Amino acid sequence: MMNKLTAVITGDIIDSRKVTTKEWIEPFKKILNRLGSKNKSWEIYRGDSFQLETGPEIAFESLLLLKSTIKQIKLIDVRIAIGIGEKDFKTTKITESNGSAFIRAGFCFDNLKKQTMGIRTEQSELDVTLNLMFELAALTMNKWTENTAYIIQQSLLNPNIGQKELEQKLNLLQSSISRGLKRGGYDEIQKLNTYYKKTINNL
Repeated sequence: MMNKLTAVITGDIIDSRKVTTKEWIEPFKKILNRLGSKNKSWEIYRGDSFQLETGPEIAFESLLLLKSTIKQIKLIDVRIAIGIGEKDFKTTKITESNGSAFIRAGFCFDNLKKQTMGIRTEQSELDVTLNLMFELAALTMNKWTENTAYIIQQSLLNPNIGQKELEQKLNLLQSSISRGLKRGGYDEIQKLNTYYKKTINNL
């Protein structure tokens, strides 16, 4: 019997020493807690490294939430690798679990080099396509300003409300929200997310 596929996200904070740990770790933990349970699903270790286990179909959306959270803090960024595969060994701590998903995430992370995000699945041809798409998306995402990242994050967290309701929630003008989403490439990134989900669900 085949094990169910899982997604492991491995990453670290780029230039974390340029800010105090408190500046990024509290908002980052808050988002991680929305994505899973501490220790069982996620851990922060070695100061600025982290690991998160999530469903394969929502792994890219999780990446977007993590990225948009960190980009709200000036001077730092995040490097993230997704590994899709099986989980063969399970413990109460995510960093002690093992399986092909963990191995692929680690391998992908070690090979990111200048890229800030990547993915490795069991299909090498799919990896080439998705990594090219990720690299192109990163051209926009790496340039998110703090305000744009905030608007992107809140839009991701509130997918079922319109810009008018978001305007009231964030206390921002609708025109500011619209500009932020356009600058941040939100529509294009959501198209990528739709393609990603459809592709991963076919694995």
